[in-house]
Amino acid sequence: MYIIVGLGNPEEKYLKTFHNMGYIAAGDVAAKLGVKFKKKECEAYVAEANLNGQKIIIARPVTYMNNSGRAVKQLLAKYKATAENLAVIYDDYDLPKGHVRIRPSGSAGTHNGMRSVIAETGTQNFTRIRIGIRDEEVNIPLINYVLSEVKREDYELFISACTKAAEAAIQIAGGRAVEAVMTDFNG
Repeated sequence: MYIIVGLGNPEEKYLKTFHNMGYIAAGDVAAKLGVKFKKKECEAYVAEANLNGQKIIIARPVTYMNNSGRAVKQLLAKYKATAENLAVIYDDYDLPKGHVRIRPSGSAGTHNGMRSVIAETGTQNFTRIRIGIRDEEVNIPLINYVLSEVKREDYELFISACTKAAEAAIQIAGGRAVEAVMTDFNG
């Protein structure tokens, strides 16, 4: 059992915002595994896949970003999974735009969604797949920036980053060591 959660906001108006990079990447995971988000449970849209004989749950919380931890906690409980079998994909302002960085654990940094996940699960020991969104040329408050739409000229860069994040999540869920995936994707 492995759970992959892509953080974001559920309304269509947020679809192309920086804060929805995790949602987009989770959609890429589902597409690559040939499944669709068919049901709503645990305050999330959920898709189920099988990878190397292991059940994979792919989720997009509907709690809005700042309460993402509620859905993650419910998913872990429902599927009797531990945080060691969890990967969370999300946007990260602390990384340059388009970069993908994987970590086996760590703090929430500046990310309120991750603060919620850590608070609700009671642990920092789960895999994070971070998609960098920082643009040095933009100088607006962080809350306004993360909820703004990706610029048209950067769209392909972010789509590529989401695809990389999805591939990393699939490799980890498939049993590849996080450290090995980090070697391939971080950099």
